[in-house]
Amino acid sequence: MRVESDSMGKMSVPDDALWGAQTQRAVENFPVSGIRFPRSFIRSLGLVKRAAALVNIELGVVERDVGEAIAAAAQEVADGMWDEQFPLDIFQTGSGTSTNMNANEVIATRATQILGGRKVHPNDHVNAGQSSNDVIPSCIHIAAYERIVVALLPALRKLQRTLESKAAEFHPIIKIGRTHLQDATPMRLGQEFSGYAAMVRHSTARVEGTLGRLGELALGGTAVGTGINAPAGFARRTVEGIAQATGLPFVEATNHFEAQGSKDAAVEVSGQLKTLAVSLLKIANDVRWLGSGPRCGIGELMIPAVQPGSSIMPGKVNPVMAESLIQVCAQVVGNDAAVTLGGGFGNFELNVMMPMIAHNLLQSIELLASSATLFEERCVAGLKADAEACERSVEQSLAMVTSLSPILGYDTAASIAKEAYQSGKTIRQVVSEKGLLEPERLAAALDPLSMVDPAE
Repeated sequence: MRVESDSMGKMSVPDDALWGAQTQRAVENFPVSGIRFPRSFIRSLGLVKRAAALVNIELGVVERDVGEAIAAAAQEVADGMWDEQFPLDIFQTGSGTSTNMNANEVIATRATQILGGRKVHPNDHVNAGQSSNDVIPSCIHIAAYERIVVALLPALRKLQRTLESKAAEFHPIIKIGRTHLQDATPMRLGQEFSGYAAMVRHSTARVEGTLGRLGELALGGTAVGTGINAPAGFARRTVEGIAQATGLPFVEATNHFEAQGSKDAAVEVSGQLKTLAVSLLKIANDVRWLGSGPRCGIGELMIPAVQPGSSIMPGKVNPVMAESLIQVCAQVVGNDAAVTLGGGFGNFELNVMMPMIAHNLLQSIELLASSATLFEERCVAGLKADAEACERSVEQSLAMVTSLSPILGYDTAASIAKEAYQSGKTIRQVVSEKGLLEPERLAAALDPLSMVDPAE
């Protein structure tokens, strides 16, 4: 199906549209930004409508053949057969009512077709026991939870394992540490990478820690949280059906007024995604700098060449995967700011920023999942260390004088460093020329291993 827009950005209704009058009014009223609900959210809508229809059959709310037709149509929505029938922008009514009715109308029309023309009503049948106010927040939670478990966490665990592997591979290599962007004392390149692995591990745990609250669904609260028009047992049974369909431990919200009046769980998840993004930004930026050069930069890492680095400079290798990830991280930080602001608009019994929250939260999850995967596969896994460059930096570093401070005193060590800097000599050369230490003691004091592993 092709949806056309006129010069004012308004959509025309295609002949094969399954949506109805309420969706069309929304199409005509709201702007066309080109940003629509993602596949994961539409899937969640289908899962909710399917589970609700099956429970409504059990409770006698809808006739069996009508409920089964709704369930079949809703499953088609969940499976992605009718994504093109969801034309509405993210920037619509703050409750997401327009998209909930879009789903109700598409499913009702399709169910009517399945029944051979017998009328299925979008409100009386498809939306029975529900309102946009509990459906939309439930879909946000379902989609975010599922994409975190299916896409993001596996990507992070794989990245962590690869970083740990690189930490082991690079363990024998001694390099110079850096603080304040200045030379510091020596360390192992593997130690540096072990820090990166730990950052990813901690961020993974932070995201996992949000899942208990994200797993609470608002279904059953209907308009304001009181449960009006939802039959007894509807919420619990519907949520159980969603849990069975997804294989994820969803439960009915412990407090429906919190579940609909706030979006704290979404804000919490977004905040942890921001923390993850900050960690990944640090890692990617370090890799970018450590691979700078190769001859006129730091040059301690050799970055895989994944594409021509320059349109004008032949043979140039740019850290494109690191730069791609850095941009993703910046976008996620911005998304979190929007989600945070959106979470503050829980006015009385309903948050009115839910479509925007859904878009930003789900985009952050997808961006981080795909970018972490690509960064691991096309950058980290192929990183090589330049051991000779690392060794040269250690010997040339003025920070080597640190190990002489306990022996010669801070002031003498500082004067040695100053002289080495001014003369272009190494610390070892200056101390040796001055005869401040016998050769054996000087060699022991400036042994990088004694600085890297002082307890051994």
